[in-house]
Amino acid sequence: MSVPSTLLGEFDPPPADARNWYNPIKAARRRFHGWAMARLPITDTLTLAQNNIYILPSRAGLMLGVTLLVLLVASINYQLNLGYLLTFLLAGSAVIGMHVSHSTLRALQLSVSAPPPQHMGTGASFDVVLTNRRHSTRYGIGLAVLNQAMLGHWAWTDVPAQGMCSVRIAFQPRRRGRHRLPALNAETRYPLGTFRVWSVWRPAAQMLIYPEIESSPPPLPFGGSHRAGAAASNRQSNDEFDGVRAYQRGDPFKRVVWKKAAKTGELVSRDATPLQREELWLDFHATGLIGTEERLARLCAWVLRAQTQGLDYGLRLPGQRIAPACGPMHQQRCLEALALF
Repeated sequence: MSVPSTLLGEFDPPPADARNWYNPIKAARRRFHGWAMARLPITDTLTLAQNNIYILPSRAGLMLGVTLLVLLVASINYQLNLGYLLTFLLAGSAVIGMHVSHSTLRALQLSVSAPPPQHMGTGASFDVVLTNRRHSTRYGIGLAVLNQAMLGHWAWTDVPAQGMCSVRIAFQPRRRGRHRLPALNAETRYPLGTFRVWSVWRPAAQMLIYPEIESSPPPLPFGGSHRAGAAASNRQSNDEFDGVRAYQRGDPFKRVVWKKAAKTGELVSRDATPLQREELWLDFHATGLIGTEERLARLCAWVLRAQTQGLDYGLRLPGQRIAPACGPMHQQRCLEALALF
């Protein structure tokens, strides 16, 4: 079954072994899930209200209901006044707990912003801010990625009165690229645990997932050195030099950094040695690998290593070429090109 394009990136596709045979029950559940998700609004700020909060008895609540039924039948059969008292006392407590559970989520505001890019294989996370405008604290509120809620991957918190708190949600992305944040499930069973109150939220913020970093990449593929003659001559003619070094006998006085000498008492001279630069191109076809993801993982590791060493590097991808440069913005541009390739 194909997944609607509006839902891509919000829940994981079925496992590969499950696609080889048709299960009508699972197919119907996926269809219903897709239909229900498509009806939910996509927003970065959600206020929980009557129209988006759901409530059902939990397993403990169902067992309590069976117990109350047995107590009621026994009290009627044996005419036990204390049995009536216990039965209706427990039933009244359950009803009050249902209203308290629903009120715990009602009027709570959830908000999220676009997280920074992250790499495949390292686990992704983002922060959700919960805002409580009431004068009472809200207890026992859990948040989880929708398809991981059944696995018990919850983040629980209490929201203070007229305050806010931040909850970090972690998940494992299945593929690189730019994706919308996964759908979230907000839930509480406070105070008795007899009722499950929940809401489903589809954030609109997007996250960029970079390729996985190769653990042990080979050395950088330097393409050779060249002397920046014209640029160096221009700098020398303008008396602009690349660095400083200790003063040596015979150095012209115009190259002495007199300001530093006045502060430290040591003579240093500007270094007029022309730059020796390495021409470094990171080529998709020169990685020595076959698979696309393996090539991107090696290029990603090379980009990070070249940036750490302060080298000027360029990136060649099929249909795209990024000129050599250096700096955080250049690194981000290269990693984004690898992620969206």
